[in-house]
Amino acid sequence: MTISKISADDAIYRRLIEAITDYAIYALDADGVVTSWNAGAARFKGYVASEIVGQHFSRFYTEEDRLTGLPARALGIAASTGRFESEGWRLRKDGSRLWAHVIIDPIWGDDGELLGLAKVTRDVTERKDAQKVLEETREVLFQAQKMEAVGQLTGGIAHDFNNLLAGISGSLEMIASRLGQGRIDAVPRYLNAAQEATRRAAALTQRLLAFSRRQTLDPRPVDVNRLIGTMEDLLRRTTGAGVTVKITGAPDLWPILVDANQLENVLLNLWINARDAMPDGGALSLETANLKLDEAAARLHDLSPGDYVSITVSDTGHGMSETVIARAFEPFYTTKPMGQGTGLGLSMAFGFVRQSLGQLHIRSRPGEGAAVSIYLPRHLGVVEPERADETPSPGVQGVAGETVMVIDDDETVRMLMVEVLREAGYSALEAADGPEGLRVMQSTGRIDLLVTDVGLPGGMNGRQVADVARLSQPGLKVLFITGYAEKAVMGDARLGPGMALLTKPFTMDALGRKIAEMIALSAPAGQND
Repeated sequence: MTISKISADDAIYRRLIEAITDYAIYALDADGVVTSWNAGAARFKGYVASEIVGQHFSRFYTEEDRLTGLPARALGIAASTGRFESEGWRLRKDGSRLWAHVIIDPIWGDDGELLGLAKVTRDVTERKDAQKVLEETREVLFQAQKMEAVGQLTGGIAHDFNNLLAGISGSLEMIASRLGQGRIDAVPRYLNAAQEATRRAAALTQRLLAFSRRQTLDPRPVDVNRLIGTMEDLLRRTTGAGVTVKITGAPDLWPILVDANQLENVLLNLWINARDAMPDGGALSLETANLKLDEAAARLHDLSPGDYVSITVSDTGHGMSETVIARAFEPFYTTKPMGQGTGLGLSMAFGFVRQSLGQLHIRSRPGEGAAVSIYLPRHLGVVEPERADETPSPGVQGVAGETVMVIDDDETVRMLMVEVLREAGYSALEAADGPEGLRVMQSTGRIDLLVTDVGLPGGMNGRQVADVARLSQPGLKVLFITGYAEKAVMGDARLGPGMALLTKPFTMDALGRKIAEMIALSAPAGQND
């Protein structure tokens, strides 16, 4: 074997290169044909020199990479910039894959002619596999921590939901009683009570879904005071009797760039830890503040100098010793009794805060309570303004001939939606599952809008039903409805053109407006004039 035009006169250097087994080192001519092959290349790729010298190096690439022109692009980048470096899947002789770290350097002659290229490949499959295992483990820990938080909420939330259901069912019974007596003057009061209980139940449900769903970090500009405001009702409900609560938001608080759902999760866990530290009652507080750190202050906080937002959860509980504080962020370390905690809360909170370029500190002494502070960098961008609640409209009227198909397995919900549509002047069709809905649509002809629950019985979910319906009627507008959080339902799948999502529970007025809006967008010019 020779390394032509690179080191033909240097036998020692040639033998050194050929003997290396930890790296695949081989030469290519200007067109990418292999001209030399060392022991490392034979070990990684599975080919001996006689099988591969004279072959084009693109044979090591996957079919996907060859189709996109990656081999030629790699040579071109190396020749034009002086170096090509990347990682990706490569093929061995037996067809298996290895994750390779690749460097390609051009070899120039004295006259500036491109003589060839030197290619160095390192097999880093084990590193990638280890990284994948680490990421999967981390995801499991995140989910376990979330579910631990939800589990700790279960008792209090069940109590609250029973109260809310009692308010709803009691109000409905009183309405029925008053109507039977002909005393309709009291009916509006009971209706308002039932509607208020329903809104509170919906808020609690959405908050629980936000905490329990799986998702990757999605940093966005966040107004922390506003975020805490949406959590306040839930936080107060978790404290129990004997605990006084104080929540204070600093005026003109700076925005931060953070994953809002993960921050909610961290705050909930800190709140629960503080509550558990006061089994006999006490005071629990949450406050925010703007914080400017100079060089000296930044060193004390283990941060870079600059502007930060602090969020502090304080309690008057039993406190922590210096030994406990030193180990508080260790995974699975907990001082709670067996079965009352996994030891994941603070460790995951610390990891999230550090990943968000912030810091988390604990100040505590035994018997003197504790204060856990989060410091997150100020974001100089703008937070989107909070949308005002929509005011009910007097009603939405459909246009004669417009047909809406409703698919929902809940008979009561389906009945209410069909009633709203027919009162608005639409022609409404209904079905309890996907296959039945498709049969109705196929026998009816043109449908102006499909309204379907995402989770359906019958072997087809709402998205599948919509995809099949669009085969026979391309461009069909689809309104998905669901009782789950949007990301939990749709995952990474995006809604296509002409699709929208409405989360249960929704008001009938909101449903009517959404349907009218979607049909108006789909209508040809002049149809609704």
